[in-house]
Amino acid sequence: MRWDDLFADLEAQAQALLTAERDTEVAELTRLETSRLDLASRLRPALGAAVRVRCLGGMVLTGRLSALGAGWLLLDEDAGREAFLATAAIVSIAGLGRPAGTPGSALDARLGIGRALRGLARDRSVLRACLIDSTVLDGTVDRVGSDFVEFAVHAAGEPRRREEVREVLVLPISALAVLRRDS
Repeated sequence: MRWDDLFADLEAQAQALLTAERDTEVAELTRLETSRLDLASRLRPALGAAVRVRCLGGMVLTGRLSALGAGWLLLDEDAGREAFLATAAIVSIAGLGRPAGTPGSALDARLGIGRALRGLARDRSVLRACLIDSTVLDGTVDRVGSDFVEFAVHAAGEPRRREEVREVLVLPISALAVLRRDS
């Protein structure tokens, strides 16, 4: 009988070791998979969710996450406004929950911040630009380079007209925090 108890105890110990090894392996694989996610991949499961985003310069925005790409996201704010955020200017995002992200596709990589900004320039949207140093400018994105935008500063809410443009500023994309427009 003592032999049976000894072998049962040894078998239980071996099973406990195997379980612990498997749990360690699963945890390591989970960490490895998470390390391969970028921010857009982490945010993708939260599309449609209400979030709170804190940006450089102290700006805090709330709204529904409606679109995203490499280097940017779009929030539908209250009062029918849209806010285009450069992810490089984001300090934190709340309201995501703990869903796992999914790796991005080649399409996501092509929908980078430059392409999104070129869409705003093509659309001729009147925007309020909030920069990472808390500067606020009203105007229109005229042109988009690989790492900069040319921003025509003019009266808020008014379409861009040559005679109304006060100045055209060259803004590094890295200086952009939020571009807002009324929809």
